[in-house]
This record gives sequence, C-alpha cells and structure tokens, in this order.
Amino acid sequence: MNADPSRITTLFGIRYPIIQAGMVWCSGWRLASAVSNAGGLGLIGAGSMDADLLQDHVRKCRAATRQPFGVNLPLLYSGIDKLIEVVVGEGVPIVFTSAGNPATWTAHLKARGIVVVHVTSSSRFAKKAEASGVDAVVAEGFEAGGHNGREETTTMVLLPLVREAVSVPLIAAGGIASGRAMAAAQMLGADGFQLGTLFAASEESSAHASFKDRITHSSEGDTVLTLKQLTPVRLVKNAFYDRVLEAELRGATKDELAFMVGKRRSKLGIFDGDLDEGELEIGQVAAGVKEIKPAGQIVEELWREYQNAWLTNRP
Repeated sequence: MNADPSRITTLFGIRYPIIQAGMVWCSGWRLASAVSNAGGLGLIGAGSMDADLLQDHVRKCRAATRQPFGVNLPLLYSGIDKLIEVVVGEGVPIVFTSAGNPATWTAHLKARGIVVVHVTSSSRFAKKAEASGVDAVVAEGFEAGGHNGREETTTMVLLPLVREAVSVPLIAAGGIASGRAMAAAQMLGADGFQLGTLFAASEESSAHASFKDRITHSSEGDTVLTLKQLTPVRLVKNAFYDRVLEAELRGATKDELAFMVGKRRSKLGIFDGDLDEGELEIGQVAAGVKEIKPAGQIVEELWREYQNAWLTNRP
C-alpha cells in the first residue's frame, strides 16, 4: 500500500499531516491550539493531569482554536476512567491512546463518535490495535523520547514492518524533527508524522525554560533508553540517571526503581527545570534541535521543507 498523507488530513480534518505529540508537562492547551491553528493536529498531554486540570485545558484549547485538536491518554496511569469521562463529556473529537491495551477503551470511545489512534512500538502490537478497532496507528521507533518499547526497533526498521502488518492509516514517530525526515518516513510507508522533541522546545510548550535550553544544547549520545524493568523511557543522562544506572547494575528490584522514579520525577525535570534531579524525557533527535521557535512557525517550516524534499526525491 502506497503512503497517502490525505488519509491523515481527511481523518482528522486538518490541513497538514503533522501531529504534535501529547507529551507530559509540555503539551498544554497553548501548544495544542497553536499547532492546530497552524494547520496540524495539536494534542493535549493528559499524562500529567488530573481530571479537573484536563477539563480546564480542553476548554481553554477550544476557546483558542476552531480547528480540530485531540488528547493523548497514557492508559497505564491510574485514574484513566476519570480522564475518559472528561474527554467524552467535553466532546473531544480525537484521542491518541498509548502505554496500554487499546482494546480496553477503543470501543467505548468510538461508540461516542471519537476518532481513536493508538501508539505502538512493534508490528505485533500494531496488529492488535487494528483488531481493537482503532482508526489509525502511530509507529514509534526506539529514537523517541519518553516511554518507549522494549524491542528497541528503530523508526526506519519499524515503519515498513507496520505498513505490511496493518491497513489503517499509519503515523510515523521517533526521530522526526524536519521536513526531510517526514519525506523519508513517507517513503517507508507513513501517511502522517508525529513530532515530540521539536515541539517540546517550542515557545508555547509548557516545559521549563531550562528544559528547553537543555534540548537545544544536546549532543549525540546524550540520551539513553533505561528503566526496562519498569516501563522503558528515554532520558537525558544526568545525576538522576546516574543513580538509576547504579541501581540497575547492582540488581535493584522493580519496587526500588519505582520508588526512585516516583510520580513527580518528570515534573521536577521538565516542568520545574531541575536538570540534575529531574527525569528529562527527550528524544535522540534533540541533537539536531538548535532553536526555540513559535509552534506555528515550526509547522509552516516543516511543511515547506517536506514539500521540497518530497517533490525533489519522490519516485
């Protein structure tokens, strides 16, 4: 099946097949509405929110844009049922689910007219997501920041495998921060493109200025996939990561590691800006992100570069 970006723009009712990832502590209503207003699809990251806060962000996002937007729901978190109530009650049109079994909530959401997309890290899970009735899947490679798959399959390897495995629209994620990378992903079968790290460093991102600065000053090799005993996550190497590594090497239990991480460790790093003791979730592609720009400008630049690359190099 040939990749076709119109499958994504039609599904979501957007101008460009560009999706801003729903990242914890970065993706609030300001970022989501800015991306949607620019023609992409903005996502509110509910992973760092309780039900009341999510409702507030949804209502502010709706007031700030007349374009479609969505919510990302990590299914592994407690209280997911309350977040789903907000999504349904507020009439959110699009939901991206991740980090859990899509069969649990997909039918419930679709029965209420919501477009459902699930994030996967393997062709096996992509098949399961399609079987559960999702409208599209995100294939997220090993390069991505934040929670990731244990398989360590890179985006370049993953995309063709998932394209062969499913017939629903396919969105590429992991290591994408340019229009050229979008064009390359389309060559491998992607209909649309989800970007996280680039938007985490945008002006509208709710991340701390120090975190954004850390992104733009990253180099190759600064991040590593760790905590595989719990839920694998790609982090920047810092003092907190050094302690996690030491604990893993001495054979720490899952309970010990979970206590080290805690519920607020990512907030400490991303939202509060503690670059030493915080959990800094950044993708490998941070090494190529050198400026903090408005989200709307990012969308427009991505699309221009993508068009130039695709028209020049397409078969």
